[in-house]
Amino acid sequence: MDFKSGIVNGTRKPQVSGPKQLAFDQFARLARALGSPHRLELLDILAQGERSVERLAEAAHLPLSNASQHLQQLRRAGLVVTRKAGTHIIYSLPGPEIIDLIRTLWRVGERNLAELERIIQQYYRNRDSLEPVARDELLGRLRRRSVIVIDVRPEECRGTCAGSDQYSGHRAAASSEADPRGSDIVACCRGPYCVYSYQAIEILRAAGFSARRLHGGFLEWQANGLPVDRGARAADGP
Repeated sequence: MDFKSGIVNGTRKPQVSGPKQLAFDQFARLARALGSPHRLELLDILAQGERSVERLAEAAHLPLSNASQHLQQLRRAGLVVTRKAGTHIIYSLPGPEIIDLIRTLWRVGERNLAELERIIQQYYRNRDSLEPVARDELLGRLRRRSVIVIDVRPEECRGTCAGSDQYSGHRAAASSEADPRGSDIVACCRGPYCVYSYQAIEILRAAGFSARRLHGGFLEWQANGLPVDRGARAADGP
């Protein structure tokens, strides 16, 4: 008998998937659901808080029908969950492990993909030569009240770094409401690949402010267990 080859008494028996293969089939199902830049962006947006299909389509710059199809694939893979709000369907992440999965994917890509490294250098590092503010440094300065943090994410994003000043959208970063000249300002955006903080600090520096970015944005702040004000931002409506 040759059990490894599936041959018993000279006859090949049909292969039956064992539990390991069945489990790996399910892992592959998850990987296929992640295999779309649009679905990855939808997960990145949902990491900021729940949203309706309409809001997700708008944020991801997708036609509503396309966004709905991508969200259904994510739902079948268990990567998003839904609830009803009247006639609307609201999507959210089922737990923090989805954020951990996204962050792990980013780290693996940054470490192993030369093209991604080129993109980061060209579109991010070259745009701002100053080192971003580390999370621990910012936390200490917030406690000493020696810095002003402005949240420049879209206003429908949920929660914010505790102690941040709230502005409705990234363009408000340079409004007359934010006029703490002589103070250090830190701009917080959605995550490491969000450009809102870059736009904000360019406007602020041109207006004479001392401004830097928060390293990793709100996503990394939240994922590292740092204090978050959950009630600071407006809830998303249908």
